Amino acid sequence: MAAPTFFEALKKSFTDVPIDTSKDNAITTTDFLEATESLCGLFDIMGSVAFTPVKNDMLGNVKKLRDRQLASPAESSILQSLVVNELKTKKHTAAEGLLWLTRQRIAMADSSSPNQGSPLDETVPRTMYQQEVEYLTVPFSGLDFTAQGLRHNLSNPSEELSVSFRHAYGNTLKPHHSFMIKPIFAAAMSATPYRKDFYAKLDNDPVQGKREMEKWLSALEERVTILKDFLGTKVAKW
Repeated sequence: MAAPTFFEALKKSFTDVPIDTSKDNAITTTDFLEATESLCGLFDIMGSVAFTPVKNDMLGNVKKLRDRQLASPAESSILQSLVVNELKTKKHTAAEGLLWLTRQRIAMADSSSPNQGSPLDETVPRTMYQQEVEYLTVPFSGLDFTAQGLRHNLSNPSEELSVSFRHAYGNTLKPHHSFMIKPIFAAAMSATPYRKDFYAKLDNDPVQGKREMEKWLSALEERVTILKDFLGTKVAKW
């Protein structure tokens, strides 16, 4: 029996994540987190283990948000409210999770090392331990990186996935990566499947798969934009 396609296996689509425009574009927490978890299946069909850190980072940030939701369910049904109410307690674990999920994370230097400074500063020598820590905590802009790569590919019908994701990488992650990390991601981009194979894994009918991808991707982009705008407001600062 053939493995299910991405859209067959998709448990929750971003098209099914409600936006309440009457309440400042409120996004339901459970639906958004489930859709984000479902998105991670996309990295599996990419077929490259180099995408594993991105996937794991996204799932880790989903857990931070869900932990807060479970701890305070009455005030966490809406994603934006979850963040605002957590910040009122002088904590920001879940808020950081949402920030990192939709934007980027920059790792801090290992405080025990004599070579202080940002691990992304290529002028500062790093120990092998620091280099390993840096690999595990490089900034991931999971949703934005994924959305930009797929959008570029859909907008350029003759372009291979590797080219599209290199473009997305340059816009989201590359400016923040050190010379140690860039080759790793360069290899990941090269390991993406051929365009025809990728779209065949989305749906048994590649044409229909592209239509479904367009709807799913547009919904993802809309929700990421709303959350980025929210995270830029005063009430979401800490």
